[in-house]
Amino acid sequence: MLVAGCSTLSENREPPPREWSLTNSAAGPVTTNHFKRINAPVQMIPSPAAHSNVPPQKISRPAAALTWTSLNRWAAENKLSSPRRLTNSPVASYAVTSPQGTFILEIGSREATWRGLEILLGFTPEIIDGQVFVHGLDLQKNLEPLLLGGPFTFGTNRVLVLDPGHGGSNTGTHNLADGRFEKEFTLDWARRIEALLVTNGWTVWLTRTNDADVSLSNRVAFADAHHADVFISLHFNSAAPETEQNGVETYCLTPTGMPSTLTRGYSDLWTDHYPDNACDADNLRLAVRLQAALLRGAGAADRGVRRARFMSVLQGQKCPAVLIEGGFLSNTDEANKIESAGFRQKLAEAVAGALK
Repeated sequence: MLVAGCSTLSENREPPPREWSLTNSAAGPVTTNHFKRINAPVQMIPSPAAHSNVPPQKISRPAAALTWTSLNRWAAENKLSSPRRLTNSPVASYAVTSPQGTFILEIGSREATWRGLEILLGFTPEIIDGQVFVHGLDLQKNLEPLLLGGPFTFGTNRVLVLDPGHGGSNTGTHNLADGRFEKEFTLDWARRIEALLVTNGWTVWLTRTNDADVSLSNRVAFADAHHADVFISLHFNSAAPETEQNGVETYCLTPTGMPSTLTRGYSDLWTDHYPDNACDADNLRLAVRLQAALLRGAGAADRGVRRARFMSVLQGQKCPAVLIEGGFLSNTDEANKIESAGFRQKLAEAVAGALK
């Protein structure tokens, strides 16, 4: 169940990593006219600018013990059927099923699937003495939230903060098809989602409503000031100059003790613990729900639900939070689709549909 206001720990404050999404100059202070409430008449609201220099709180915890558990034993302890071997070649794969769905993992691979959706594990499952063994953190942070968790539901407040990536001099990447910048497409996407959700019981706020350059720390502070139940940051991908990569991927914060799926050259200290790690289980459930909806609605290739630790827009959140990469502006086919208002409407309908 998605719970607002996940608990946080008192942590030693250290300088945050550089803000990965800033492609040009650093973002300046935020002023109140950067923000307005979207489903109400325009009104001035208190600016979170006073928090702009406060980094995400972080503590360093002792490294988790590298404990491995027999998947058969874990299934039995949780009253699930024994894992079923599905394939032997080219790699052995096994399925574990609960009333919520089926989780499939491969021996020696971090790639797994949940209801046909790609999930990236922290560690590769292994065969030990003829049995499948899975790392304890993967059981706790991946299998248990999906196989054993209850139905994913939203609370009654339903406050959504949408974060259109980039803005102002921080343009993001550019569209191979028409040369327009990522910042334009993310804002349009956010506005379309808002229009669909305000009639379905959600209060929707945008971290920017115009071409404003808003720092990542202020985006986090904005979500906190507006008591967000859910935070979604919207982006589009690029692999330029390579043009072949395509598909949609959804990120949530890497759990403490696990390696990230993506680092982009940043340090990835497994012992780091951030406020939003209190929401690890709901982060994953939210990411899965959104990724599945985007694949159905947009017909995009599945690049999986992934984990990243360096994305400071996620680190300091106090509610379930994800970052969506809605396709590759460096891929000719996807660039042409994203340029189309009709396709961006499909992306918006997918996100809104997942939240209804």
